[in-house]
Amino acid sequence: MKAIAVMTGGAPVAPNVQLIEIPLPEPGLGEVRVRTEAAGLNHLDLWVGQGIPGVERPWPRVTGCDGVGRIDAVGEGVGSDWVGKRVVMNAAVPVVEPDVPGGLPAGEVFHLVGEHTPGTMAEAFVAPASNVLEIGDHHAADQAAAFGLTHLTAWRMLVTRARVRPGEWVLIPGIGGGVALAALGICRTLGCRTVVTSRHQWKLDRAIELGADEALLDEGEDWSRGVRTATGRRGVDVCVESVGKAIHASCMRSMARGGRLVTCGATTGGDAATDLTRIFWNQLSILGSTMGSMTEFREIVRLFELGRLDSVLDRVVNPSEAGSAWERLESGAQFGNLVVDWRSH
Repeated sequence: MKAIAVMTGGAPVAPNVQLIEIPLPEPGLGEVRVRTEAAGLNHLDLWVGQGIPGVERPWPRVTGCDGVGRIDAVGEGVGSDWVGKRVVMNAAVPVVEPDVPGGLPAGEVFHLVGEHTPGTMAEAFVAPASNVLEIGDHHAADQAAAFGLTHLTAWRMLVTRARVRPGEWVLIPGIGGGVALAALGICRTLGCRTVVTSRHQWKLDRAIELGADEALLDEGEDWSRGVRTATGRRGVDVCVESVGKAIHASCMRSMARGGRLVTCGATTGGDAATDLTRIFWNQLSILGSTMGSMTEFREIVRLFELGRLDSVLDRVVNPSEAGSAWERLESGAQFGNLVVDWRSH
């Protein structure tokens, strides 16, 4: 079968992306095989392509943590009634570890399809049956393929970790990325007020069209005063971000007393300098967040089915154009999700 693979590790990733032939995978114990309609591209695809320390996978690597398609085969222990069902996948597979007192509860450590095992960027992919949910035929394949990982990540950040409440102010830096736009959509659904930032005015204009309340142009300087002006000088209750070092100081200065900063990544570096005095004086919380459980995934898929959450698409490409999609993601030029349509191949 055809697959999009990163041939060798390193940055930039896009020049190492190729369309190749690989064997059709067979589902194992508890697994299903899905014939791919469309697959979503995420920043995680870049990290896997660069090489994540501690993740040992041979090259070339088929990535992809988001996908939609129809099950055509099942492994041992999976009912044959799954065959023919159209499904979306939660890539976060719980790692079976002992429940250690004082540590994370069992099921809160994840391995990812597309990171630790081959992913959705192929004509077919394999996933645990416990990690797929049936989805209606009325959903467009590109919308369904772009939805899962970004909304799951943003939902856990906002709802599970920050426990955001209606009416609270939420800061979303770097609007245009998939997780940031998913967070904006979730905030609208939950009745929160939002401040977004970007280095590009056109992205801010688009965000306002999508319902952002306030938008600030990031010109490489401290923009926290703008956040405080937008929120009546009090600051934001929650900040959801994945940029890291480059904006950490501005985010911290933007927080209201009792505020919660939630991070799911650090694309500009993880070695940010912080202000401990501000943290203890204003009783701030800094929270980490990673992926999400099937309980959380069911909730976002339910809202997707109800039409209360949706994907924002940047562009859809066919498999032979995959390199251009990786290049666009790597440059940060996108506004929304990039999707590969396998039906067009």
